[in-house]
Amino acid sequence: MSNQILCLMGPTASGKTALALEIAKQIPAEIISVDSALVYRQMDIGTAKPTPEELAIAPHHLIDIIDPLESYSAADFRTDALALIPQIIAKGRLPILVGGTMLYFKALIDGISPLPEADADVRQEIEREAERVGWDGLHQQLAEIDPVSAARIHPNDPQRINRAIEVYRLTGKSMTELTETKSEPLPYQVCQFAIAPQERAMLHERIAQRFELMLQQGFEHEVRQLYQRGDLHPGLPSIRCVGYRQMWEYLDGLVTYDEMVYRGIAATRQLAKRQLTWLRSWPDLQWLLTESCPKENLQAVLKSLR
Repeated sequence: MSNQILCLMGPTASGKTALALEIAKQIPAEIISVDSALVYRQMDIGTAKPTPEELAIAPHHLIDIIDPLESYSAADFRTDALALIPQIIAKGRLPILVGGTMLYFKALIDGISPLPEADADVRQEIEREAERVGWDGLHQQLAEIDPVSAARIHPNDPQRINRAIEVYRLTGKSMTELTETKSEPLPYQVCQFAIAPQERAMLHERIAQRFELMLQQGFEHEVRQLYQRGDLHPGLPSIRCVGYRQMWEYLDGLVTYDEMVYRGIAATRQLAKRQLTWLRSWPDLQWLLTESCPKENLQAVLKSLR
């Protein structure tokens, strides 16, 4: 097990965290969160962060590491995870990477393209240009410098249009050119599992139940505190997180409370659908069913680690 890592993937509300904690009870392990929402401080209820009791079972990493005003990329995750994994292995423990941000898993396992870091000045310049010519105009500009990316990015996706043009202006090369070169793949033996319900209806029910529980636990108050800070806005990656975006719209008076609940659950289901789409094409993946006996899933994972 000395050179092994365990990747535990799955859609939201599928039972990944519970399984990871059961594994950590059986063997010495530390958990690395692979979740683009859990990195944010002050965002606990809406991200379903582990409870103090769960955190006490095993050390957790990459949770509560940045302010909601900051951004965190797949490249940041890869850098942090690659620093943590050998430290955990050196203690004689198993690194368990658990979460549903599939882009982070892909960046870690397959390597990542050498794209430049975001430049606030260049982004603002592009946004000002968009106010003059519209995002359609910038999408046409992108089609001239990077037709492959333009075909992949929808004209109504300003965030990705901005990023693709920003990359070109910073480097003089298109995103397509730069992504042809990737960093070295992961130098560890990787055991990869995905857990998901067999029936989509069960996943939808679990998602709805989780959202209702979040509301009971004070999700509105949590987002209201962020809202009242005054320095956060819906354009930030933190506020675009599923659930937070819909609650923010409610606090802005754009939707009713019932509409917020409906949209929040629908957005979470869409997220789960995208996660499953990623997973269905994922190589070297062993599947576990949420409906299965927890002991069966636990034994299947432990067996693969021997």
